Amino acid sequence: MIEPISILVEDAIQIAWDFLERSGEIDDPYTAGRFLTKTIDEMAGNGEHRKIMLANRTIEAYRRHRRAVAA
Repeated sequence: MIEPISILVEDAIQIAWDFLERSGEIDDPYTAGRFLTKTIDEMAGNGEHRKIMLANRTIEAYRRHRRAVAA
């Protein structure tokens, strides 16, 4: 069964959030939440519908973003 896109996005955000939170990488929850939501929403809108892939790519994008901001 295919999940509705809203459920897919919500689940992928939660997976990414849980991982980043457990690893101590979320400093500002509001900013992190907006970044995760925007990134996953864009990828899903471009046709990526694999939940784990969405979460993994977003985690990597978030890490790259944090490194760029810190530099």
